[in-house]
This record gives sequence, structure tokens and C-alpha cells, in this order.
Amino acid sequence: MHVYLNGEFLPLEQARISVEDRGFLFGDGVYEVTRALPSGLFAEAAHWHRLQRGIEELKLQTPEGFSRELVKNLSLELLEANGLTGRQATVYLQLTRGAAPRNHAFPPAGTPPTLYLSASPFQVPWTQRREGVSTMTLPDLRWARCDLKTVNLLPNILAKQQAREAGVFEALLVRDGVITEGASTSAFFVMDGALHTHPKGPHILPGVTQDIVISLAQGLGMTVHERPVRLDERDRFQEVFLAGTTTDVQPVIAVNGAKVGEGKPGPLTMALQRALYERMGMEPPP
Repeated sequence: MHVYLNGEFLPLEQARISVEDRGFLFGDGVYEVTRALPSGLFAEAAHWHRLQRGIEELKLQTPEGFSRELVKNLSLELLEANGLTGRQATVYLQLTRGAAPRNHAFPPAGTPPTLYLSASPFQVPWTQRREGVSTMTLPDLRWARCDLKTVNLLPNILAKQQAREAGVFEALLVRDGVITEGASTSAFFVMDGALHTHPKGPHILPGVTQDIVISLAQGLGMTVHERPVRLDERDRFQEVFLAGTTTDVQPVIAVNGAKVGEGKPGPLTMALQRALYERMGMEPPP
């Protein structure tokens, strides 16, 4: 596999960063994961805008010539270099504040940032998409700026591992009695025939796929409420699903061991899953 690092395309095993890189020392950086389809990069503009917001909020410097067009071209070149053009894949981008002697304050002006991109093959787990998955709830222990897609993901990692050890697909994070989102997904709930998802704000990451799903739901004539969903509303859940760049629309059939609805993917969930795949130009297998 080939990657891009600070102006060079090179084999993965030859890629090196300094041990003083602030991404390594502090998690001082942002990242994005973009889905690549046979037709090209999906929702590329939305991913770029979210990346730009993170760069601005963290006051990160960018390499000379850094632009949406550059990132798009680097992504396409990486896909081609790894034999992934025209296939399902993901492109990962990470930008850090660069390498400097360890000091909590920002390094001196002019410190070169570190820009890294990689591309990996991706295969849709169709059985999961059709049959649904189980989830569990866990306390949301993350910091107060979850709206920034930074590389500080330790609480998410611990939640994911706890979910894996419990034998479920995802952890739904709960803050002050409110289900915010999954450890790496957006969460949607159907109650009284309407779709509910957490509103944008510092407690959730603004999801690219989340926005697409909301738009698709409105286009299908569904009622959508962007409002906090409380865990104590659990008995009202008719359907639950997750959404994300590599999660698509993933039905949830159980939360904390209790069935959601009839314990199988619901009609609104599956309608939105079909609509999303149509938007992506994909045809699920029979």
C-alpha cells in the first residue's frame, strides 16, 4: 500500500513521522474519512467543509497550497496507486500541528504541519445491513467539543472496546440522560412514526451522512425532529438505526438486550437505507 506524507507518495512501510509530532504527543490534529465509490468520492464537499471548520477552530496551520482541489487530487491519486479506482474504498486524511519540542502551548509560527493520507479497500457488510445489529448504552465521557473531528478519540475507543467485549455492534453514548450519538456513528430513532436525531451542537459530531439522511427523509415525506432523545423514552422506540461514512444506514434491532420494535429492521429504516444507496449509485445484492 502507498500513502501520502508531507508532499510524497511512498510505500506505507517507508512512511515516518517524528516522535515529537504533536499528533503523537498530544492528539493535536484533525482527521476525515471519505467514502470512495466506483463513481468517485462521495459527499466530498461536505467532508471538506467539516475538515475546514476543525482546522479553523483548532487554529491549525496548513501546508503551502493546501486546498479542496489538492485534497481531492491526492485522494484520487492514492486510490489509483493502490489499485482502488472504481472500487469501494475509504480515504483517510490527518493533519497535525507538526513536530516540535514538547510544550503544551502552540509551537513557534512557521512549524511545518504534518499531512498524511491513506486509502483502504472497503466491503459493505450486507448481512448486517439487512438483519440489523445490537447496541448498548454507556456514559458519554468525552470532552465538551465533540463537534470537532479531532484525533483525540480515547473515550470513543474505550466505548467501542466495551461494546465489542459485550458482543454488540455499537455503544450509544448517554450524557445527562440524553442519547447523544454512537461511539463512531450518528443515531436515529423512530417514535410515533417520526424520525428523531440529536441537534447539532458541541455534544455531537455534525455527521455528513446524518445530514444526507435527514435530507432523504424529508424528501420521502417523513417528519424529522432534530431534538434530544432521552434514554427514558426507550419504550417509545419503534425503530433505531445508525448512520456514518462506513456505516451507511445500519438498522439496530436491540438496545441493552431489549428488542427495538419487533426485533427486526423497520420500514422507515429500510426505506432510508434504500434511498441512501440510490444516492450513492449502489445496488444492494438480492
